[in-house]
Amino acid sequence: MSDAARLLVELGAVVLALGVIGRLAGRIGLSPVPLYLLAGLAFGTGGLLPLDAPEDFIEAGADVGVVLLLLVLGLEYTADELVGTLRRQAPVGVVDLLLNGLPGAAFALVAGWGPTAALAMAGVTAISSSGIVSKVLTDLGRLGNRETPAVLGVLVLEDLAMAAYLPILTALLAASGGASAAASIAVALGVLVVVLVVALRHGQLLSRAVGTGSDEVLLLSVLGLALLVAGGAEAVHVSAAVGAFLLGIALSGELVERLRGLLGPLRDLFAAVFFVFAGLSIDPRELPAVLLPALGLALVGVATKVATGWLAGRRAGVGPAGRLRAGAALVPRGEFSLIIAGLVGGAVVPEFGPTVAAYVLVLAVLGPLAPRLADPLARRLALRAARSRPA
Repeated sequence: MSDAARLLVELGAVVLALGVIGRLAGRIGLSPVPLYLLAGLAFGTGGLLPLDAPEDFIEAGADVGVVLLLLVLGLEYTADELVGTLRRQAPVGVVDLLLNGLPGAAFALVAGWGPTAALAMAGVTAISSSGIVSKVLTDLGRLGNRETPAVLGVLVLEDLAMAAYLPILTALLAASGGASAAASIAVALGVLVVVLVVALRHGQLLSRAVGTGSDEVLLLSVLGLALLVAGGAEAVHVSAAVGAFLLGIALSGELVERLRGLLGPLRDLFAAVFFVFAGLSIDPRELPAVLLPALGLALVGVATKVATGWLAGRRAGVGPAGRLRAGAALVPRGEFSLIIAGLVGGAVVPEFGPTVAAYVLVLAVLGPLAPRLADPLARRLALRAARSRPA
């Protein structure tokens, strides 16, 4: 069998296996994300059935997957919604980032990884997975709950923080000295501000420019533009993921509704592509050595996210039961944590990537279970609150 034929057969088998995994996850009520990660680990270097695929192909697949995933995520927000949420819930966002980011930074410093790794680990532990959280809320029928706006508000603030954080991290990793780092950060943040201003003031013009023609033409135009913007963003050290995310925000109006209808069925496919290729890039033989530290960090992450949700729910006027449900919903980590791991790679320490992979794997498994596990305690809190009300 030729190399091309072997690669097609192996990829076909992987994609078919993902379909089976997704169906199995749906039947047992779990998010398929951790299973996709495990599939990537199984088929990657050092796995049970490693693919005979070029490394460049795996890296390109992961890059395309994250661009498409973040484009769809950006379409969920408008620039006006981001600004409004930032004004209303900025205090909660600051507490969220500090409460959840500091344990990651402290872990890296105690481990002797250095300040750059500490900044990277702070991002890894701070940001919940918007994709997993939104899917869990939908699957559990909680989109109409009183605490859900508070949860979504936290996610919006975190995603917006990532739009500023990733360019800074990328610039620091690319810089060779203090002056170079400062210049790179200034350029990256300048580009970010320009793009956000364009999104706020001229999003309609961009939407009209690409929103004409058939659905086929629209998809080709938007996906091609997403790749171009992502590549340009990467060239100025803003991060391809942020470029795609900002493009999604910049598009607005009726075009977004069309794109959501067209890309909605593909969203989970994009997520699967990203998580599988992320798993393919990790050697599972490196995970056992970092599993215990990652597990300890994950347990701390559960506690800090529950505290975040409790604070956000209380600020929104939600009762104790709703506050607990909000915190449990925020537990999963996912796409942004793995994006950070992909950016950093082994540039700081070899253990960084495997530690993040193990951390995300634990919380991607525990995250969808946390709301169900919290339900009995939430019911007790609701009953206690009802009894304490005056007759």
